Amino acid sequence: MEMNPGRYIGCCGAYCSTCKPYVTGFCKGCKLGYDSGGRDISISKCKIKLCCFRDRNLETCADCPEMESCSIIGNLYAQNGYKYKKCRQAVEFIRNNGYGEFIRIAGQWKGAYGKYE
Repeated sequence: MEMNPGRYIGCCGAYCSTCKPYVTGFCKGCKLGYDSGGRDISISKCKIKLCCFRDRNLETCADCPEMESCSIIGNLYAQNGYKYKKCRQAVEFIRNNGYGEFIRIAGQWKGAYGKYE
């Protein structure tokens, strides 16, 4: 059975497949292993993952009708830093273009983030 490519996108919009910590084995990914029972989501410290993936059973915050007013994801996106801007950009791109198009474009990136052209 092939893995859902959306499982390689964090709830916040981070893309695992090009993320250096994930690729080098220092990170297990944001969602991988929870559906198979290999990991216990109840011990996760990520409030975004708990809200989105566990409680709402969504793939990412892009699927949430309350995303724009959500303080949990809003607090992450309000932080200073390039990665937070890029995660928000990813979620907004998915909302507008779908997961398939995101995976197609992100699969060409050389690093954790890239352009949407």
